[in-house]
Amino acid sequence: MTHPSRSLITLFTLAGAFCAPVGVQSQAAAPTAWTPELMMKVRRLGSVRPSPDGQQVAYTVTEAVMTPERSENITRIFLSGADGEKIRPLTRPERSASDPQWAPDGSGLAFIYARQLFLSRLDGKPSERLTEVPGGVAAYAWSPDGTRIAYTSPEAASEERLKAIREKDDAYWVGEEVAQNRLYVLSLAPGADGKREARPLTPAEFNVGPQLDWSPDGKTIVFTRTPTPRPDDGWSSDVVAVEVETGVFRDIAATPVVEAEARYSPDGKWIALVASGEPPRYTQRSRLQLFPVGGGAPRTLPETPDSRPTLIGWSADGKELYFWEHRGTLVRIYAMAVETGAIRTVNEGGEYLSGVTLDPSRKWFGCVSEGSTQAPEAALSPAAPFSLRRVTRANTHLPELPMGKTEVVRWKSDGEWEVEGLLTYPAGYTPGTRVPLLLQIHGGPAGAFSQQYLARPTLYPTAAFAARGFAVLQPNPRGSIGYGAKFQDQNYRDWGGADYRDLMAGVDHLVKQGVADPERLGIMGWSYGGYLTGWTITQTDRFKAASLGAGVSNLVSQTGTTDIPTQRLGYFGAWPWDDPQLARIYLDRSPLFHAAKVRTPTLIQHGELDRRVPITQSFELYTALKKRGVPVRMLVLPRQAHGPSEPKMLLKVMNTNLDWFEQHLQPGKAK
Repeated sequence: MTHPSRSLITLFTLAGAFCAPVGVQSQAAAPTAWTPELMMKVRRLGSVRPSPDGQQVAYTVTEAVMTPERSENITRIFLSGADGEKIRPLTRPERSASDPQWAPDGSGLAFIYARQLFLSRLDGKPSERLTEVPGGVAAYAWSPDGTRIAYTSPEAASEERLKAIREKDDAYWVGEEVAQNRLYVLSLAPGADGKREARPLTPAEFNVGPQLDWSPDGKTIVFTRTPTPRPDDGWSSDVVAVEVETGVFRDIAATPVVEAEARYSPDGKWIALVASGEPPRYTQRSRLQLFPVGGGAPRTLPETPDSRPTLIGWSADGKELYFWEHRGTLVRIYAMAVETGAIRTVNEGGEYLSGVTLDPSRKWFGCVSEGSTQAPEAALSPAAPFSLRRVTRANTHLPELPMGKTEVVRWKSDGEWEVEGLLTYPAGYTPGTRVPLLLQIHGGPAGAFSQQYLARPTLYPTAAFAARGFAVLQPNPRGSIGYGAKFQDQNYRDWGGADYRDLMAGVDHLVKQGVADPERLGIMGWSYGGYLTGWTITQTDRFKAASLGAGVSNLVSQTGTTDIPTQRLGYFGAWPWDDPQLARIYLDRSPLFHAAKVRTPTLIQHGELDRRVPITQSFELYTALKKRGVPVRMLVLPRQAHGPSEPKMLLKVMNTNLDWFEQHLQPGKAK
């Protein structure tokens, strides 16, 4: 019998024949229009990592595998030259891989496969397995000299616990039995016995987050610390540094606010991080801060354009901090001068960028680039001057089919607020023709619609809707990110208030423009979009059909059952059980308690294992509508959490939404 570790190692070789990614089966006849099945063939890209010399790019490609026995997304790692040539696979399609990271000198590439850490020297020889830890590797980072790797791994279940599970005597105490992520350091030089030993640096008393950064001299590692890995404990995130040799800890930032995303400056004198306001709120402004490594008071840098910076890293000369934020329907990379706080915009193009990274030399950006009619591909740019170029051809297999034109539209709401959204017309739209309009609401509430590829597989398949004659409006109402902190704060204690009025003003605008048929309006949304869909149909009968996914129907019961209850404090300021007056607001803004006003045929979809918005939220609304005689159907997605992760389940959701609106809005009848 082949040794398990050897069988894993032999999966990785660049010398063998290319094994193309597997995916859904192609259709027998050439397609003529976008369908959910065809949209499932769009490959997702991520983890774009330029090599230190800028001559190569590592990246991941994810695609759906759907066979009678399988329904899963497989992620592989590929390498490409910076010129887009010599594309080759690093991993095979049997199992998923993730998180490629270059050695600081570019001599090798580490990655995670089967939850373990591997290293490829890119010389055609099989990749080498570096770890064999029971809990698997969650995150890792190279030391500056390339001789060590720090990684985090969750504690494995004890033998006693495993025995209890086998014997079905496995009752547990809520919140008291948690597998913490611990930090380890691994030397790449084998010991005398040929093995590599990993040394733990943190105790089991707290959890180490996924963001790790070594000091330039390799003596310390800075990371985020939370009480546990539970999502709600992210509100208690601090930044800590540990000496690699001694294991001695020092708090860098340990205050009541959320501190995260710590990065050492190139000279090792400063640690940059992102800190929330106090008290931390989901809607509150965040700021970049600088902490002197030698001690002393931190510096809080000026507010950024959207007050929600995501730190990318330091410039090579240490004079600027790179970060990204949403700006309207696009993403912008910014650079802030650490001395003056002056901010400049790095990228000015019309493409939507995501997953922006810096290489170990801090001279190259990697990202995913896409547009409404441009499929996603990995892209590369020098840090200065910024000049983006695509370097992959992962989606060139897609057919060139008609797509609905998408444009940015704006309208006034409440007399003073300008609201923005994306309008996708039906494919082949004739100006002046009224068509059925679908209003799609994003999640969050602090989310935003962006100019992403229309045919990417999503819960509500925009390209397929456009192919069937629908127009789709994706608004960014008050509460959305990308329009400044004041705009985002507008739905504080006002869920279903200002944002609802913004949505309806957008619909009115398109009716007035002669695009939307007022007799054929539909509404749909997932998560907060599901909440606001449910709320809207309690306020108006204008919509002829609604699709509500994983939505909150009862703000009181959901607050006590969600895995992120603290999020609710950011929007309402107190718990419903502590403030009777506020509890009335919770109840008044819950769609469930207005169900008697609903007349709209409603489709409900929900993952059976959802912890963010437990499925009981949908059962409550389904029961209320069913008992009142409202046309309602509810689709339960087995094994799925807050959103479908299995391709067949996602495909089911897309087709169900498409069929539902075709049934109720009849797009074939032009007016």
